[in-house]
Amino acid sequence: GLRVLEALAASGLRSVRFAREVSGLGAVVASDCSPRATELMARNVARNGVGGLVTPRLADARMLMYESKAQREPFDVIDLDPYGSPAPFLDAAVQAVSEGGLLCVTCTDMAVMAGNSAETCYSKYGAVSLKGKFCHEMALRIILHSLDLRANCYQRFVVPLLSVSADFYVRVFVRVFTGQAKVKASASKQALVFHCVGCGSHHLQRLGRATSHGTSFKYSPATGPPVGPTCEFCQQRHQVGGPVWAEPLHDPSFVERVLAALERSPGRFQTEPRMRGMLSVIAEELSDVPLYYTLDGLSSTIRSNTPALLQLRSALLHAGFRVSLSHACRNAVKTDAPPAVLWDIMRCWAKLHPVKLERLPDSSPAARILSVEPTLQASFALHEDANPSSRRRGLKRFPENPEAFWGPKARAKPG
Repeated sequence: GLRVLEALAASGLRSVRFAREVSGLGAVVASDCSPRATELMARNVARNGVGGLVTPRLADARMLMYESKAQREPFDVIDLDPYGSPAPFLDAAVQAVSEGGLLCVTCTDMAVMAGNSAETCYSKYGAVSLKGKFCHEMALRIILHSLDLRANCYQRFVVPLLSVSADFYVRVFVRVFTGQAKVKASASKQALVFHCVGCGSHHLQRLGRATSHGTSFKYSPATGPPVGPTCEFCQQRHQVGGPVWAEPLHDPSFVERVLAALERSPGRFQTEPRMRGMLSVIAEELSDVPLYYTLDGLSSTIRSNTPALLQLRSALLHAGFRVSLSHACRNAVKTDAPPAVLWDIMRCWAKLHPVKLERLPDSSPAARILSVEPTLQASFALHEDANPSSRRRGLKRFPENPEAFWGPKARAKPG
């Protein structure tokens, strides 16, 4: 008996698929503010024989959600998939979804969320984006921060189930709950990001601190900052971004259940290989490590050739740290090792593969990092856990674009 709202339905394709492919639905409302779109929706619903379940509506999505809130008829699932930013609809969505209901949100304005227009990102999502190697994961954390911030206004909070960065968009699946006591913990779930413009090192500064006292918690402002005015490794300045969501992006048990469901129904989806590959990488991700570094980013900073993925992973594992991939970037390295350990490993790599220091300006990040002797002696010998399971099984983890110039085209124009 679930009530589903596709708030920006256009042709109604997704609502028709909900009705035909998902069991246990009570009603699906497909809404659009375009009369032409609503007319086409009605024809598509009739053609597919789902008129008893899908109701096309000509309405402003925000007003429709506010009305459902006022009439105490919340939706169990709300799907927001606009062309561009979902920001205008988030306030209404966090109010109109039922207790524990599912909110599915897509953002296709990746240029804004990935640091090209930090001021625009702040105006839409309440966070400053940074143009770093980790920008795709930061985009996920920005939209989660924005959702939680808007929900907090109504004594609600979000719990992420799955957060995906794919192709030219990000999409998050969160459950929304109500609870004044738990809303108090939201400040401790957000963090500012300090990002060095020279070497790319990053540090997180939580906005709040939650301290447990038996069964209760005490909330207080966090202490900081974690860095000085300039980077300790290359003496370049820091940029400040955020706030961003600093808690896990996914619910591991939910991801495992989705993978198990895929195994039980092989061949049901044409995109099954991609779904299995991406979900397997997500299941392997370090959930408590926000943001990542990249192989090419580390090596280009010190002007060396790039180590193989297994070599860098092995060095981190030999040093006693955890490491994983990230579904958001093909050559990403997520690790709980501090930046000092990463640069020590790269210094050891530079000794094995010498860099022409005489060509580097003394003030360059590479010269300043390599002028320091490593305190950690890294081993690049293959570690038994270096090759992740998804890679060993040859899963389709990072599919290529299907054709040249594939992606979103220009916005449709009236007429």
